[in-house]
Amino acid sequence: MEDENTPAPRKRTARTGDDAPAPRARTRSAKGDTDPTSTTPKAPRKRASATTAASDAPKPAPRKRASAAGSAATSDATPKTPRKRTAATGDSMETRAAPRTRTASRKKALDAAPPSTAPNANDPASPPLQPQPHAAPSAAAPGAAQVGFEHASTSGTPAPSAAATIAARSEAPSPDSARAPTSSATMRTEVHHDASTNAAAATARDTRRENSADKPFVPSFARVATPASRARGEARPADASPRSTRIVEWLCGLLPERHRNRVRNYLVLMRMDRPVGALLLLWPTWWALWFAANDFPPPGLLVIFTLGVFVMRSAGCVINDYADHEWLDANVERTAGRPMAAGRVTKKEALQLFAGLLAFAFVLVLFTNRLTIGLSFVGAALAAVYPFTKRVTHLAQVVLGAAFGWSIPMAFAAVTNALPPLCWLLFLANILFSVIYDTQYAMVDRDEDIRVGAKSTAILFGDADRAIVGVLMATFVLAMGLAGTRAALHWPYFFGLAIATGLFAYQQWLMRDRARAHCFAAFRNNNRVGFALWLGLMFALAIR
Repeated sequence: MEDENTPAPRKRTARTGDDAPAPRARTRSAKGDTDPTSTTPKAPRKRASATTAASDAPKPAPRKRASAAGSAATSDATPKTPRKRTAATGDSMETRAAPRTRTASRKKALDAAPPSTAPNANDPASPPLQPQPHAAPSAAAPGAAQVGFEHASTSGTPAPSAAATIAARSEAPSPDSARAPTSSATMRTEVHHDASTNAAAATARDTRRENSADKPFVPSFARVATPASRARGEARPADASPRSTRIVEWLCGLLPERHRNRVRNYLVLMRMDRPVGALLLLWPTWWALWFAANDFPPPGLLVIFTLGVFVMRSAGCVINDYADHEWLDANVERTAGRPMAAGRVTKKEALQLFAGLLAFAFVLVLFTNRLTIGLSFVGAALAAVYPFTKRVTHLAQVVLGAAFGWSIPMAFAAVTNALPPLCWLLFLANILFSVIYDTQYAMVDRDEDIRVGAKSTAILFGDADRAIVGVLMATFVLAMGLAGTRAALHWPYFFGLAIATGLFAYQQWLMRDRARAHCFAAFRNNNRVGFALWLGLMFALAIR
């Protein structure tokens, strides 16, 4: 019986060349459990064998087992089995060489694809890419060879090799191939732009180094900055008051049209559009008048000193802009629109205006006594010297406090014709007050001042600015409290002093981040400090 069943050894030998199914086929044939003439489900086993051979052929172990089995049954093997095994081995060899074929094919597709027919992902004007639906497998569609390879056993058609599948995939155009030329061009443009930018930056840096190496060292107080452009700037500086600006415009509207621009520039040069500086000078003057009179001061002296405050403050602003318009104001963003920095007022006009204001202030002083007239010359000298101290010392704010506070000795001299100790206590307190608010004012432009070379207490204090200003605030409150006790004032004065202390605490909170707007707001808040002290002083003297 076993000799007549000759096909059985062929099936065993054929399956022995394959990996897993060979032992099971040999066992069933030997025991005779199956009929040799019956048809076994060969297709699934052949498909698994072909798939396994295509995927595992590169591994060394299956090749050794196949060679051993082939040597044991060379006489019984049919010619078809070695061809299948060789084809499987060839597929694995072609699989190794597939990346080179795919690279060459995609390069051909990249060169042949028209760049204008595909949407560009980097171009905002091109339509967006739409997701493509999965198409049904067909003979003409890319990847159809792979689909047929997977279902070859069920459809009955011969399965293509793995090399044919990879070649079909490599020949199919990639969806990114049409965008590749445009993307590559964009990348080349960006790289060229970055290289140009870096080269320009390096050239500018080398030029600055050469210029700085050629120039000798010059002290900050002797530096002469490059004059700003003489183009007509904005008539209103950045820190002008809207209400005061409307008043200035109304006054200019009353004049003939041919004189309006010149008068407007003169008024802006005298800071008539920013009265907060004049008020900071007015409150200490009124403190001195009420302290000196120990009651309501004489009306004539009140009018003279009030007018003198505004006139001398305007004269100080004119000479300050004359000294700083090219050196400092033209290089600071906030002050670049001032009349002299913008070129709307000449140096000759500024000097003539300064001389006229000093003459008017001196006429006012002539209505007082001799001691007051003598002190007025010292005040004029302090006002003229202050603008130039910013080039020499960081304590320019102390000189400003002496210039602004010189009205206190003049007020005592005009009322009492003497200079008592209370007068100098108030004078020292006013110097502290001036250093406080002018340091806050200098913190607004500290970066530009450092770049230009100007000096101020804001630069001197550095990171300890808030702490030092806080100490100055406490010292000022103490000095004003001593002045109130020395004058034997009642509770309204000390109530006003408590309000001033609270306003100082609020200023410290405003300056917590040292922002420019917040520092400028703290500077302007000192107007309320002076008003609170004057109001408390007036009520304290009124109820005594």
